[in-house]
Amino acid sequence: MPSFRPASPTPSRSAGVHGTPARGTPAVGRLPRIDLSEVLAALSRALDLTEGQPQGHSARSAVIGMRLADELNFAAPDRAALYYAVLLKDAGCSSNAARMSAIFGADDRAIKPRMKLVDWHRRGRLALETWRAVGSDGELGGGMLRSKIRHFAAIARTPGITRDLIQVRCDRGAAIVLGLGFPQLTADAIRSLDEHWGGGGYPDGKRGTEIPLFSRIANLAQCVETVHASHGVEAAMRVIRKRRGSWFDPILVDRVLGWRDDRAWWDALARTSPDDVRLDGPANTGPVDASRLDDVARAFAEIIDAKSPYTYRHSSNVADYAVAVARAMGLAPDAVATLYRAGLLHDVGKLGVSSRILDKPDRLTDAERREVERHPGYTWDILSAVTAFQPFAWTAATHHEKLDGSGYPWGLTGDKLDTPARILAVADMYEALTADRPYRAGMSPDAALAILRREQGTTLCPNVIEALESCVRKRRATA
Repeated sequence: MPSFRPASPTPSRSAGVHGTPARGTPAVGRLPRIDLSEVLAALSRALDLTEGQPQGHSARSAVIGMRLADELNFAAPDRAALYYAVLLKDAGCSSNAARMSAIFGADDRAIKPRMKLVDWHRRGRLALETWRAVGSDGELGGGMLRSKIRHFAAIARTPGITRDLIQVRCDRGAAIVLGLGFPQLTADAIRSLDEHWGGGGYPDGKRGTEIPLFSRIANLAQCVETVHASHGVEAAMRVIRKRRGSWFDPILVDRVLGWRDDRAWWDALARTSPDDVRLDGPANTGPVDASRLDDVARAFAEIIDAKSPYTYRHSSNVADYAVAVARAMGLAPDAVATLYRAGLLHDVGKLGVSSRILDKPDRLTDAERREVERHPGYTWDILSAVTAFQPFAWTAATHHEKLDGSGYPWGLTGDKLDTPARILAVADMYEALTADRPYRAGMSPDAALAILRREQGTTLCPNVIEALESCVRKRRATA
């Protein structure tokens, strides 16, 4: 289970919760000096969530990668390229979550870390672990058995299924980091992350030095971190020794085996979290200005929306609706720009929700609904850890709160919800109503607005709904 817990319903004043921005809240274009590594290390929490990994997995993997970079005497540009390759190695992970969940008939967040530890080269062991993992969505007794048989048979009948799942995530991850302006070395490292030294990896079956060095480091680093976090140093040493020459570059394995007795370092690694923003990475990876911050927010919006086939462009659409409404209501340009980022990242916490729940075509159970209702708390935990995101973290996290206190997860009332929060709640609801969902087709704008009007004054802000209607009318007039 994810390690995040919903934050207190009485958050820090620094988040601008009560409608009055904290003193010193940065304006657009006047951000305080914030290093890119701080932003992306904090956002790596979201990637850990959707991979089902403990908080800090990506950050600790980056620490391992940086120690190898030190021992191999990497120059500064190569250190930076490797640092971001390991930190963002799972940038494409949400793109195969829905399919993996459907294929295995189980929670993708449970399947991913479980299968990552299996030695794919031992076919019997792989088949056994696949059997254990599949079909957990079935009911107890005969229902579960039938579900397991059905899903296991479907996997066995589908050649190349593992390659396809890995290729989707690796290609998407490489595209995301290129879009963020990172060098081709970083993208290539992510593209070949799951290739194995002996040639049995994916997606291309590369072997030996055909695999980019950064990929070899990242693959080894993530394995060491995963096993160390769950079973300790000795277990990590056993696993990489056993996979030396099959999964991993023997020279790199020998380097890591040489760390076995460095207890102080392993103890420090176990304590490393994404809050240790510089980690052991490059001393200066570049400041973030307003434009760069928007690029990062848009990239993570794509990662968020890839989690489900039913949320394509949801985050960017919500952000666009929120901006249009904010402008119609006369908000200042700085406030509009901040609300845009909140819209892009409001659902980052959904990366911690199972795709089996997000894509379920039937009514959710009470337990499933409770799981969905945790996602704004995850959003708060992730965004509030980034200095540059603190001005809008609370706005993003409160997008399901209602004026009458009937929203979730904190049950806040209107006096705790400022204008940006009210705008984002309406924008999110309107986008959700007009988009297709597993259980219904998207509504027309008129039908969606009619539903919003029924809620105005009780759960939703009348002024915001009026502004949204005005924006919809103008859009029609210019279409």
